[in-house]
Amino acid sequence: MATIVRGIRPLQRLSLCAQCRRPFFSGRTQQSGHNKWSKIRHDKAVKDGQKAKVRSELAKLITLYSKLYGADINQNPQLATAVTLAKKQQLPKDKIEGAIARGQGRSLAGKILESITFEVISPPNVALILDVETDNRNRAIAEIKDIVSTGGAAVSGSKFYFTRVGRVVFEKGENDIDDIMDDAIEAGAEDIESDADRDIVIWTQPTLTSQICEALTSKRGLKVKSSGIIWNPNPESEAKVDSSWKLPQFTKMLTALSEYPDVQAVYSNISRGNLSDEEWAGIANNVDVGIDI
Repeated sequence: MATIVRGIRPLQRLSLCAQCRRPFFSGRTQQSGHNKWSKIRHDKAVKDGQKAKVRSELAKLITLYSKLYGADINQNPQLATAVTLAKKQQLPKDKIEGAIARGQGRSLAGKILESITFEVISPPNVALILDVETDNRNRAIAEIKDIVSTGGAAVSGSKFYFTRVGRVVFEKGENDIDDIMDDAIEAGAEDIESDADRDIVIWTQPTLTSQICEALTSKRGLKVKSSGIIWNPNPESEAKVDSSWKLPQFTKMLTALSEYPDVQAVYSNISRGNLSDEEWAGIANNVDVGIDI
């Protein structure tokens, strides 16, 4: 049996969350009322962020299944299932249709999509990479630059903080890592692991990503949960932040970028530092891959 050496830091999942405890009023009655309102507001913000994250992940899953197996729901059971789940999560119809079209390399209006990579630095050393697909290059560049500038960051070289890798996540099903290891290695896997959901995560060279999808779905009947070529932050590039940093401005920018329709993924080397659960949730809910995410 071949031995695989871990060379890439895995995606970690954030566990939320403790409630706010900071008092605002000095009186006991006032403090109790404030704490109750703070908890409600805090819980709502976290739940809203989690809902947005789930909807975003479902849209990406729809795009993936459209790309892998075709845009016809009647001929694509995986796509049909993803669309049903998205509807239950109240993902708007135009978002669902747009995600299906994106999987075919086109916008909802039928225009061919162009891929753009944005490199961003937020001083002093927080790096971002944005994967963008758009049918209007000039508009996307102008609007994303405006969001970045307003957030106190700059479009500037950041790729050296990251490594380009292929990652495929398969639903665990009846197989475990030992069952599929030989087939995965033969297909080009460089590392295999289980994530927090016990799904099987395979890391590989970017050019072998599709090959691994095809090999393990055909040989083992595995179901692809996600697949893509990502920018994985190098562990030595870690940028820890704390509450004294320009956090509100950065979080607002990050939210705007992740919600921008043409932005498909946000990668960062940011690390939690001493941020509270609520502060960190504002970042974690808007980043696809990061040091602590």
